[in-house]
Amino acid sequence: MFKWLRSGAPWIWLTGGAVSISLLSVLGLLLLIGWKGLSYFWPAPLYQWTKNDGEILVGQLYAQESVSVDYLQELGIPLPKATLQKDQIERLNIKVANRDIYPADFVSILDIDIHSRSKPQHWAAIERTRSGDFYGRPIAYQDAHGQIHTDFQPRLSESLKLSQLVRDEIERVIEQEVQAISAQANDLRLEKRKRELNNDLDENYLGIYNSQSKQFSQQLSAAEAKLDDLRDKLAKQGLIVEDMTGQQVLIPLSHILDLWYPNQMGAMDKVAQWAKEMWKFLSSSPRESNSEGGVFPAMFGTVLLVLIMSVIVMPLGVIAAIYLHEYAKNNLFTRIIRVAVINLAGVPSIVYGVFGLGFFVYTLGASIDDFFYAERLPTPTFGTPGLLWSALTLAVLTLPVVIVATEEGLSRIPTSVRHGSLALGATQFETMWRIVLPMASPAIITGLILAVARAAGEVAPLMLVGAVKLASSLPVDGQFPYLHLERKFMHLGFHIYDVGFQTTNIESARPLVYATSFLLVTVIVGLNLTAISIRNNLREKYRTLGQD
Repeated sequence: MFKWLRSGAPWIWLTGGAVSISLLSVLGLLLLIGWKGLSYFWPAPLYQWTKNDGEILVGQLYAQESVSVDYLQELGIPLPKATLQKDQIERLNIKVANRDIYPADFVSILDIDIHSRSKPQHWAAIERTRSGDFYGRPIAYQDAHGQIHTDFQPRLSESLKLSQLVRDEIERVIEQEVQAISAQANDLRLEKRKRELNNDLDENYLGIYNSQSKQFSQQLSAAEAKLDDLRDKLAKQGLIVEDMTGQQVLIPLSHILDLWYPNQMGAMDKVAQWAKEMWKFLSSSPRESNSEGGVFPAMFGTVLLVLIMSVIVMPLGVIAAIYLHEYAKNNLFTRIIRVAVINLAGVPSIVYGVFGLGFFVYTLGASIDDFFYAERLPTPTFGTPGLLWSALTLAVLTLPVVIVATEEGLSRIPTSVRHGSLALGATQFETMWRIVLPMASPAIITGLILAVARAAGEVAPLMLVGAVKLASSLPVDGQFPYLHLERKFMHLGFHIYDVGFQTTNIESARPLVYATSFLLVTVIVGLNLTAISIRNNLREKYRTLGQD
């Protein structure tokens, strides 16, 4: 036994077991998040519960839990004598939706208060643009002339397709006409402001300015009139639905995004509906204070932020590592730099956010506004949190990781390789550029992978330097310069925080937290796999040199 312990075999088994447990724990966590998130989009059936007092509830079974009888008695809930002998009672949490009619989205009832349960036929789940989903039984359709049609299914299918076309046209008018005209009018106003600051404002230009300003106002009025006409096409039509209390409600067609009958759907229909809801989640913008809709702006902002951060941090980190390892002497100055790099790796991320806000935004950004955008003041352009400052802040945050990884890669390259290159007549720069850096490229990509993994999940610094709850537009559009680094953006990490802790309807939005978390992990894994594939190709290329 003592010989076996001295051989080191127990430590090998202990290490292997610890690694296995860690991997299983991570996999289990990912499976839990994925299951909780992806199951949210599955078209769950609608049930009808009839209580002992005759009240009817219709909705989805959201959760079911066991509650102790003693706890219910402490709350003062009256219980039948027959149930007092039990230890626990089942409590159902039912999502009844229809929040614009009922006081709450969810209702909790005890199973002892339920007389019967069934699946009502011809009940629909209606996805709306506001006030959440609506559960009810469609009974008629009201057309644009106010006429009621009981044979509503063919009309409804055509109207839903029409409403989507109208929404697409409204979005096109807003993006290509209203925003373009507004941008031109704003440029005209800024040009006038610049001339005022330069004392170059004459009567001739004022005439041109007034004429163009009037023209832009007329174009905006025409575009707004077109939007009003498009919205009126949907507002006059609607679906008449009966809810669980028997009340008839008119839902305007402009509020209906989708409609399905979960109790009448087969397995393939449910899979198709699940895929449809998943796609809408990935491709649409959020609604209802981020508690409804999709996460496309947040996903786009996260990927764009990481890419810009990578473009900034890689050259800085690699150059710093090359200087420290290849050129700098081992003196007090370089030792101080190395200690500073090590200490920077342990600084809390929120401190980087404060640094970015104070230096990048209020100092550097304000100086840029004073020199290049004086006509826009007091409205700041770069002197306010934005995409560029967020990328720079994350670049500073991840810079130590890239420096350390690159230095380790440089230290693994044999000195004989450098001496051989120099002996053949190459300069030190040529040796570094053509021999050393290509051989150290796998380690450099490893540093990038670690930097992306850390930066993509950071939220605290971004709350100070650019991430917002809801961005009015993407940082990339069709207007020059196409990539707007000064704009604020949405981020998946901040979106998770906002939905989980800041939304007014936390219980309803909780599944979105799991779905967005799973998406964030997927984005990070996708970015890392891309970098890993590049690293593997480079490692295979320089395998004969025994690198990384």
